[in-house]
Amino acid sequence: MAQRPNLLFIFTDEQRADTLACYGNTTIQAPNLNRLAAQSFVVERAYCTQPVCTPSRSSIMTGYYPHTTGCIENNDPLRPEHLTLAERAPDDYTCTYYGKWHLGSELVPQRGFSEFAGIEDGYRAHYADATEAASRLSDYHHFLLANGFEPDGGKAAHGRSAADSGALRTFSRQTAAEMPEPFTKASFLGARSAAFIEAHAHTPWIHYVNFLEPHMPFDGPLNDLHDPANLETGPAFLRPPDADASLVHRTLAAYYGSTDWRGYDLRGEAGWRTLRRNYWGLVTLVDRAVGRILAAVEASGQADRTIVVFTSDHGDMMGDHNILAKCTLYEEAMRVPLLLRVPWLSDSGRRIDGAMSLVDLVPTLLDLMGVDAPADVQGVSRADVLRGAADLADNDVIVEWNGSHNSCVWPPDAPPEAQRIEADPWRSILSRDGWKLNASASDQSELFDLTADPHELTNRFDDPAQRGRVRGLLGRIRAWQTQTGDAAPLPVV
Repeated sequence: MAQRPNLLFIFTDEQRADTLACYGNTTIQAPNLNRLAAQSFVVERAYCTQPVCTPSRSSIMTGYYPHTTGCIENNDPLRPEHLTLAERAPDDYTCTYYGKWHLGSELVPQRGFSEFAGIEDGYRAHYADATEAASRLSDYHHFLLANGFEPDGGKAAHGRSAADSGALRTFSRQTAAEMPEPFTKASFLGARSAAFIEAHAHTPWIHYVNFLEPHMPFDGPLNDLHDPANLETGPAFLRPPDADASLVHRTLAAYYGSTDWRGYDLRGEAGWRTLRRNYWGLVTLVDRAVGRILAAVEASGQADRTIVVFTSDHGDMMGDHNILAKCTLYEEAMRVPLLLRVPWLSDSGRRIDGAMSLVDLVPTLLDLMGVDAPADVQGVSRADVLRGAADLADNDVIVEWNGSHNSCVWPPDAPPEAQRIEADPWRSILSRDGWKLNASASDQSELFDLTADPHELTNRFDDPAQRGRVRGLLGRIRAWQTQTGDAAPLPVV
């Protein structure tokens, strides 16, 4: 093990697993991430704890489930009693966080990090300390000003400006597609992170960098990089759920399949393909910034003592099951890439079979860094799996949905029924033998055989032959609930 190893934790927002070659996508242009995967442990099936930003981030940063952190929907601030990895790090580490935070104030250094470099101005209404932060604007805002742009201060945060239907929300009055690549958020974070790494070549550090891309609204300077006619798709693409699927999944598909969503006509295949093409372009934009960061690690002579993590807070449906965005319990929204480069354990790619939750990252990384995680952390260290002394063969993964009352999915004029079902809790178990149960006490539950039906086209929940399996999986969810203090209702079978 390296003495006083560094930790470089890179994560994106809304990036599904199958956007990298190591997960089967050989067309998308991501050479730097593909090179990192070739040097890393690649977790075959990695899952977020809840497929929406704030809850998932709370688990990534602390090692606790969302129902424990209290971050059960977007913009819930992270409670002080749940410590981040940075707050558990040895005192001689310099800990920094660049990019989107979404767990409270975006712009004030906090939670063990001595420096924040913010890119978001649109969340100020939700700041944990609104008084202190109300007059602040992000580092990215000031970067744009210094380079001759006119930032809007987050007024058009994630949609088209009400004042100008042609303006898009890059915190600039230029559209995202027109913004030159060197001035995008991704490039800003790549350059700023590389400078930090080069300046700290001789002291231990922990550096988190979170890219907004490829998060909606899916527009950027590389929109035209990929051919929309040559996008890899699967059998679930533009196929609405069957009548025996959950109401929430059927309602989402009906909504997105009949809408002109922010200028993308999703009533036909061409609109979906344009959207997916742009999404791929944003992945490439991130890849180029990641390449700059990794080059700084190499050039400064720190590669042999730097753990590198790459993952995302959740995925995106991108037209599979005729649904967009996250907030569903389909694989495309829950499953994310997870690469871990640990130089002293392996310098070539090795696949980790089985399923792993992102709640396990904090204890795993502390273990790799020689720091003991407290016993009450709900995640489990998987460092022994990386060392080859254990595996994930017997591991179940639980994914939560705790409801949302801040319109994670729906616009304000959405049908009342859609808004109601979004607020109902679910629990999903991904079992060690390849079955998946999405359990709801108020909706149609779903059971999928991911081995025979990886695209989740056939709901087996009401199959009489599966009654025993359903009861067994519900029993395992209840055991997890007892262990973690979860009280979400489950169906009675």
